Amino acid sequence: MEGILPLYKPAGLTSHDCVFRLRKILRTKKVGHTGTLDPDVTGVLPICIGKATKVAEYITDAGKSYEGEVTIGFSTTTEDASGEKVEERKVERSINRTEILQVLHSLTGEIKQTPPMYSAVKVNGTRLYEYARKGIEVERPTRKVTIYSIDLLDDRDEFSGELITFRFRVSCSKGTYIRTLAVMIGESLGYPAHMSNLVRVQSAAFTIDDCLTFEEIEKLMETGTISTCLRPLEMALSHLPKYIINDKVAEKVKNGALLPIPEHLKNTNGPISAETEEGKALAIYSAHPNKPGLLKPVKVLRNDQG
Repeated sequence: MEGILPLYKPAGLTSHDCVFRLRKILRTKKVGHTGTLDPDVTGVLPICIGKATKVAEYITDAGKSYEGEVTIGFSTTTEDASGEKVEERKVERSINRTEILQVLHSLTGEIKQTPPMYSAVKVNGTRLYEYARKGIEVERPTRKVTIYSIDLLDDRDEFSGELITFRFRVSCSKGTYIRTLAVMIGESLGYPAHMSNLVRVQSAAFTIDDCLTFEEIEKLMETGTISTCLRPLEMALSHLPKYIINDKVAEKVKNGALLPIPEHLKNTNGPISAETEEGKALAIYSAHPNKPGLLKPVKVLRNDQG
């Protein structure tokens, strides 16, 4: 069994829980997820099976899109609805649409975020949530992330009440904490806030419409038709630059040969997908660190005739 299975992750399970359950359903051990989703978060979680586990990191590194809900009026320890209240301040004024749109616009582009204490980021070899559970506050590294777009999913002109809630859609880079983004939105509006709901609607090339539930996957296994729903590993690489090679070069690529950098890829710094004319990905290449003008293989994906 080989390919990518777009799973609709339900609430209440970690990404690792999903992998554990799918290993049982699919009756195979070679299963891997493509980046952690918090237990409360639902939505798109591409699962790599068989040889496709080799490309999991490229889905993880690709952009993501979410639909979230921010509640303004109180903050929590975890920055989402599962945490305990930290600060509460009732909203005593109306907030108009223009003000919210200005805040969302100000958070578009490259921004700095400090990971929440309840997160999997490691500090001195220990995950932040382990410190948080012991009540230990540590200095957290600030990171730069990119918000490609953020849109208000609410048609109201005025927002009022002791608590104000509205939904938004955001497309962002790897490493973005949407929980923290919700807090930042509240801070910009002058109030404590938290993320009260979150659904991931896209991960790399996979959208929520592509996803299957655990129940649907179980039925496909029962009927022996699961292979019809597995996506090719090339979908994980669709956002990467392509180096199209002929059959003669393909044999060299399968054996890990160095390749000359073609003209159209001379300014490419990141990974490159070496693919046959038929669109089959054979290897991932990047610029050779010591040999200008050459590409070296980072990862050979297929070294057989299959």
